[in-house]
Amino acid sequence: MANDILQILGIKPMSKVEEEKPAMFENPFSFNGRIRRKEFAISVAFYLAAYFHMLGYLRSPFEQLNSPAVALVIAIPALWFLWAQAAKRSHDLGNSGWYQLIPFYVFWLLFQNGQPGSNEYGRNPKGDKSDMELSF
Repeated sequence: MANDILQILGIKPMSKVEEEKPAMFENPFSFNGRIRRKEFAISVAFYLAAYFHMLGYLRSPFEQLNSPAVALVIAIPALWFLWAQAAKRSHDLGNSGWYQLIPFYVFWLLFQNGQPGSNEYGRNPKGDKSDMELSF
């Protein structure tokens, strides 16, 4: 019934796959795709929590705990996670992931709206209706 009305209006109905928004943290270590500001802000908070946990761990009074190897075990995946999330957020703005090397660009990533609709990096993570195709 609803598809018939859309067809009469000249609107091509979206498939179930197109209608669904991508889940948050679906591929957190991947550099492909787009993410929303909310997911990026949570990612930054998670990274900062891991960073301060690592600092506290290294300043521990117990000598056997403050090893550089432990710091690397925490730091390498945390940095990879942050860089991947920042690249995907850059993609949401229509920019290359390399833009995150610009000083203070992280603030732009946190506060700037993403591009509406699809871009070369993928579908809009908000699942906007602007992705719906009109056929007249």
